[in-house]
Amino acid sequence: MELIELTPQLRLLRFPVGNAYLWHERDALTLIDTGVAGSGKDVEGAIRSLGFTLADLRHVIVTHGHDDHHGALAEIAADATVMVHRADAPVVRGEAAQQTPERADMPEWEREIYDSLPPMPPVPAARVDRELEGGEVIDFGGGAEVIPIPGHTDGSIALHLPAHRLLFAGDTVANVNGQVILGVFNADRARTAASFRRLADLDLGLVCVGHGDPISGDASARLREVAAQL
Repeated sequence: MELIELTPQLRLLRFPVGNAYLWHERDALTLIDTGVAGSGKDVEGAIRSLGFTLADLRHVIVTHGHDDHHGALAEIAADATVMVHRADAPVVRGEAAQQTPERADMPEWEREIYDSLPPMPPVPAARVDRELEGGEVIDFGGGAEVIPIPGHTDGSIALHLPAHRLLFAGDTVANVNGQVILGVFNADRARTAASFRRLADLDLGLVCVGHGDPISGDASARLREVAAQL
């Protein structure tokens, strides 16, 4: 795992598969996604590197119910409030299987990548303390607005911090080799594209994605360029 400072309050946890993000302020931390099962030690190490412990973790927010985003949740949740959209909460609790992408909607290049993916480690069931609907404002970063962005999964969400012009976009947006694209492996590609266009309407300076590098600079303009082609 690689730990990268994005802003004084924000760290990127870059795993071999996917990203998580750690926001810290005052005496509390918020973790957005967790990495695959077995990543708990790395997450705890990142927290300790900032002078905190797992006991300081106030919120854990899962952007959607895929193994690489909630896999380590049971390892690190501790006393934090765990939040997931209601549509994906049964997956996190181990009561339902995660959604798989619709192969018929995939371009050929995407299908080839999907078919070559290695298996993920088994994910233990974890608790969910708060089921989100969309429209909530979570108490960190000056107020983090929950935006429902169905398509990648039914319960995908983004978190918008207007005070920081910051967005956590989950897997609806990706940034691969410097190219911003619609995220891949979607349960419903058309709905994902509609959700992408919704995010492109926001005023953003930094977009934190689930896979690839965060999008900085005039992030809104880069999203709008892609959205216009969807």
